[in-house]
Amino acid sequence: MLKTVSQLLSLIRFSHTIFALPFALLAAVMAWKVSGDFQLQSLLGILLCMVTARSAAMAFNRLVDRKIDASNPRTEGRHLPAGILSVTQVTVFTIACGFAFIASTLLFLPNRLPLYLSVPVLAFLCGYSFAKRFTSLAHVWLGAALALSPIAVWIAIRGEQVLANRSDLLPAVVLGAVVLTWVTGFDIIYACQDFQFDRERNLHSIPAKLGIASALRLAALCHAATVILLAILALAYPHFGILYWLAVAVVAVLLIYEHAIVRPDDLDRVNIAFFNVNAVISLGLFAVGTLDLWLGAG
Repeated sequence: MLKTVSQLLSLIRFSHTIFALPFALLAAVMAWKVSGDFQLQSLLGILLCMVTARSAAMAFNRLVDRKIDASNPRTEGRHLPAGILSVTQVTVFTIACGFAFIASTLLFLPNRLPLYLSVPVLAFLCGYSFAKRFTSLAHVWLGAALALSPIAVWIAIRGEQVLANRSDLLPAVVLGAVVLTWVTGFDIIYACQDFQFDRERNLHSIPAKLGIASALRLAALCHAATVILLAILALAYPHFGILYWLAVAVVAVLLIYEHAIVRPDDLDRVNIAFFNVNAVISLGLFAVGTLDLWLGAG
C-alpha cells in the first residue's frame, strides 16, 4: 500500500504543487489582511482543495496521455506506459481525488460558492488534457487552470463581499493574470523539448507551430507581462509595501536568468529553468509577500 501511494505521488509529480499552491496561499493572506478574520478551517479547506484538485487533474492527464507518452522517448518511462501502475489504479485515484475536492469545499460553508463552482472548475482543469489535440493554445489553458487558484481562494474567503461588490475581486484577478502569464511562459519553454515529436504526431504546441526560437521569444514576452502584472497588483492591492517591490525586482532577475540559460540550440537546462527557477519564484513571492503584509508595510 505504501509503495502504491508513493508511486501515485510520483505519477502526479506531487512536488510540482509548489507552482500553484504558494499563489493560492498568498491570495488567502491578502484576503485575510482585508477582512481581518483568519480562519484555520478555511486554511485547511484551501490546502485540501488545492491538493485534491491538482491530483485529480494530473492523474486524469496521465490517463488521457498514456498512449502518447508510450510513444515519446522522453516520457515512455512514466508509470502507465511502463506498467508501474495500472489504468484501474489511476482511474480509481482520479475519481477519489475528484470527489475529495468537491467534499473539501464544504469546509467553506456557509459560503456555498466554492461548492457550486467545484464541478465546473474541476471540468476545466481536466479539460486541459485534451487541449494539445486541437489547439496550440494548450499552454494558455494550463496557465488559466492554475490562475483559477488565487481567484477561487479569494471567492472562498470573501464570498459575500464578492457578490455584493464585484470590484472586490480585482486583486485576485490581477494575481490570477500573473499566474496565467507566468505558467504559460514556462510551459512553452518546457514544450520545446517535444518540438520534433509534436510535429511528427500532429500534436499542437507553440514550439511545434512557430519553431523553438520564436516560441522562446513568445515565452519571454509572457514573462515580461508577468513582471508588469506584478507591478499592477501593488496598485490594485495597496497593502503591499517595499518588501513586495523588492520581490518583484528579484522575480524579474530570475525570469531573465531563466531565459538566459535556455537557447534554441541548447535545451539541456530546460528542467533547471522549469522547476528550480520557478519554484524559487513561487515560494519566494509567497514568503516575501506574506512577510510584507504581516509586518504591516504599506
